[in-house]
Amino acid sequence: MNVITRIVATPLLAIALQSGFAAHAAKPVSDTAIAHTASTVTTADGVQLYYKDWGPKDGPVVTFSHGWPLNSDSWESQMIFLAGKGYRVVAHDRRGHGRSSQPWDGNDMDHYADDLAAVIETLDLKDVTLVGFSTGGGEVARYIGRHGTERVKKAVLVSAVPPLMLQTADNPGGLLLEVFDGIRKASLENRAQLYLDLASGPFYGFNRTGAKVSQGLIDSWRSQGMQAGHKNTYDSIAAFSATDFREDLKKFDVPTLVIHGDDDQIVPIDISGKASAAQIKGAKLIIYPGAPHGLTDTHKDRFNQDLLEFLKD
Repeated sequence: MNVITRIVATPLLAIALQSGFAAHAAKPVSDTAIAHTASTVTTADGVQLYYKDWGPKDGPVVTFSHGWPLNSDSWESQMIFLAGKGYRVVAHDRRGHGRSSQPWDGNDMDHYADDLAAVIETLDLKDVTLVGFSTGGGEVARYIGRHGTERVKKAVLVSAVPPLMLQTADNPGGLLLEVFDGIRKASLENRAQLYLDLASGPFYGFNRTGAKVSQGLIDSWRSQGMQAGHKNTYDSIAAFSATDFREDLKKFDVPTLVIHGDDDQIVPIDISGKASAAQIKGAKLIIYPGAPHGLTDTHKDRFNQDLLEFLKD
């Protein structure tokens, strides 16, 4: 049984799949921000997105899309590393997360992708390498599916949720709906405890025999999660689990790197990293033996070097 299942899986009968499993919206919302400051972009639907913009403004651009229920702070190890190498690195807090607004509606992949587009368009970023971790990998995939690659040079999917996490008739290897219903139930009952359980257990592989546990990482993960809106993170469970990215992956036409740990207990590699690499034409897959879901921290030195080499190619 999957570790997430053992921690939180209790069926929640009243929960529907929500909008995360829906097909693309008819058309993207406007990518043009209605307001812009040194650290915020306000989208056409009035959501204020916090962002970081580090490194030289004339450097090659890398954007980072974070995982659930975190924020851009989760990318600091990569951002300070690349900024020190001359790259311009940009990361925003997803709507409903971190220091961004907490809208009641719009907590779905289409809006996430359009928000990323708003940041890219507003800052006029070009030849961008899009890097997405976990849920952020879905955001990157949906961005390419909805907005194309005119401003994109390369893409990187790390421990990412595409192509589709949920088990369906045409995705029999996916995880059962009861797994995600269990996460929703645990979130409603005591999300602070849920976040503590995930961070101290399967996310970083700290539940494995012999694992070197970092209380600092656990505390940071939980703190970031609790900064996010309760409704936003609740809705986002459907967004990352039930959104079908298979059509989005067909639209990838830029060099793509897929990195995944083979001991990922959150997003199993067979239904995600391996499947995405097989579906994206020309994608390169790097598997980290024994690495957990949160490899951007547990294996950050190797990951940073692999990312740098891909950027330099």
